[in-house]
Amino acid sequence: MEENKGQRAKTSGAVSDLRRSWQTWAEDRVEYQRKNPFSNDDRLASKPLHAQRGDPAYGRPPEGSKTEQRGKDAHSHVEKEVEELCLIIRSTGQKGEDGHVSVTFGQLFETYVTISNKVVGILLRARKHGLVRFEGEMLWQGKDDDVVITLLE
Repeated sequence: MEENKGQRAKTSGAVSDLRRSWQTWAEDRVEYQRKNPFSNDDRLASKPLHAQRGDPAYGRPPEGSKTEQRGKDAHSHVEKEVEELCLIIRSTGQKGEDGHVSVTFGQLFETYVTISNKVVGILLRARKHGLVRFEGEMLWQGKDDDVVITLLE
């Protein structure tokens, strides 16, 4: 008989733990749905306002989220590609009278395309960060092969 009471106490504790775990999950889900801009659940009437333009959180993933981590990883990967592109420009280009290393787009394209097919995108990113200079908004293989790309660092 005492074994039966002990067994009930264990079962009751397990059920209680399961109920607590479920309740925590449900509360977290409600909070998540409150923040979800695509949720149409009327029961969540006290939805907070979404971040507005000018707010530091506007257009940013929630802190600590997987989305934020993926963004950081992608940013780091692109930075490495920009650094690699600058190294290739330095190694294939020629130093000009102004002391900067320059290379033509055609020469850079032929060298870099074996490493990555994103040479134009990486060049645009490098220009955005003030690492290179070239004329035009976009570079096209064949048409812009003679455009000079200058390394500014």
